[in-house]
Amino acid sequence: MAIRTAGKLFKDLVRQRVISTSIGPSRHCSSAAASAPKIPHSSKKGRRLLTGATIGLIIAGGAYVSTVDEATFCGWLFSATKLVNPFFALLDAEKAHTLAVAAASRGWVPREKRPDPAILGLEVWGRKFSNPVGLSAGFDKNAEAVEGLLGMGFGFVEVGSVTPVPQEGNIRPRIFRLRQEGAIINRCGFNSEGIVAVAKRLGAQHGKRKLETSSSSSPSNDEAKHGGKAGPGILGVNLGKNKTSEDAAADYVQGVHTLSQYADYLVINVSSPNTPGLRMLQGRKQLKDLVKRVQAARDEMQWGEEGPPPLLVKIAPDLSKDDLEDIAAVALALRLDGLIISNTTISRPDPVDKNPVSAEAGGLSGKPLFNLSTNILKEMYVLTRGKIPLIGCGGISSGEDAYKKIRAGATLVQLYTAFAYGGPALIPQIKAELAECLERDGFKSIHEAVGADCR
Repeated sequence: MAIRTAGKLFKDLVRQRVISTSIGPSRHCSSAAASAPKIPHSSKKGRRLLTGATIGLIIAGGAYVSTVDEATFCGWLFSATKLVNPFFALLDAEKAHTLAVAAASRGWVPREKRPDPAILGLEVWGRKFSNPVGLSAGFDKNAEAVEGLLGMGFGFVEVGSVTPVPQEGNIRPRIFRLRQEGAIINRCGFNSEGIVAVAKRLGAQHGKRKLETSSSSSPSNDEAKHGGKAGPGILGVNLGKNKTSEDAAADYVQGVHTLSQYADYLVINVSSPNTPGLRMLQGRKQLKDLVKRVQAARDEMQWGEEGPPPLLVKIAPDLSKDDLEDIAAVALALRLDGLIISNTTISRPDPVDKNPVSAEAGGLSGKPLFNLSTNILKEMYVLTRGKIPLIGCGGISSGEDAYKKIRAGATLVQLYTAFAYGGPALIPQIKAELAECLERDGFKSIHEAVGADCR
């Protein structure tokens, strides 16, 4: 059985490599093909490097498959991706990002076949998550690689931010690595292909995932109940506003009307530092008016038994105590479904401030953001009295980091920068470490550990 399974994986890799090579980077008319991102001409060097690395992995995998079981081979594939990381490091940051999304969209990434530790499973908003570790918005901005990213073992993936009208974002270069500090500065400015393009992709992927789920699982199987609308894995859609828009609420409402049918949860992003005036929407009156309009737009739509998707707001880490109290008051009063804490910071905490790259404008993410975002998370958990699910985001690079976020009040957590540096191998590592942390301290579930440091 192990030999047949591994052999199939090997053949699939070869077939994908041959097909994608013959197709090339061009877009086709069908929705499925349109979901694959176009690789710029300037990324040919990166594509050659990735191709060479992929072929190397295939050859090595082919020699390995006949001696191991499926779980062991799956673990080997994830570990082997570490060999590819240095190739991405040679590329410009944004080209490397584009290539990574392209690889995930084409299935050039390992697929997790092993079940998650049972202790990591939890239910939030009536949806079952196999684990609490997700990928934050900003990586797959245009919903090009949802299937590949969920397949790597994330409990949930958040796409976006998506704007109503396509926009290029800020001029390049706009992504800067701070390798030694494990950080990134970006000032992308909501570069987006727009809600129409994203809706087409999500529609095609939604149908495909539902078909695969129904054909592989019987309705009575509990496993089929795990995940979101389209099958295993939860999909979040992060909504943004256009830079030139004069009515921010109208932009978010348009996003809700177009994309909510595919989303397991929705996010109002009012905290990116790279869109002028956006963070002003975090003020008490502005946020209250905005959330009311978006909630009304969502609730006026026709929904089935599952009801409308939960609505969350993503906030900044650069907020005062008064700001946090205002946001908490609005969240409780309007019964907001959750908060994501936090976005990137405009501050430059030690030791980043000593790096010349820190002078670049934009939001800072990665390890230096961990303490700041975790402190804000803990404060918000206390202010909301643990009544609202919180997603902890900012600086997570290990299972211990994820555990600290959970103890500070997070029900779910999200990665980005650490994933950009560490690649797919980081996902099973963080999940395993998180399970060990829970068991070490005597917790039997994620829910038991949420807010443990605030009690």
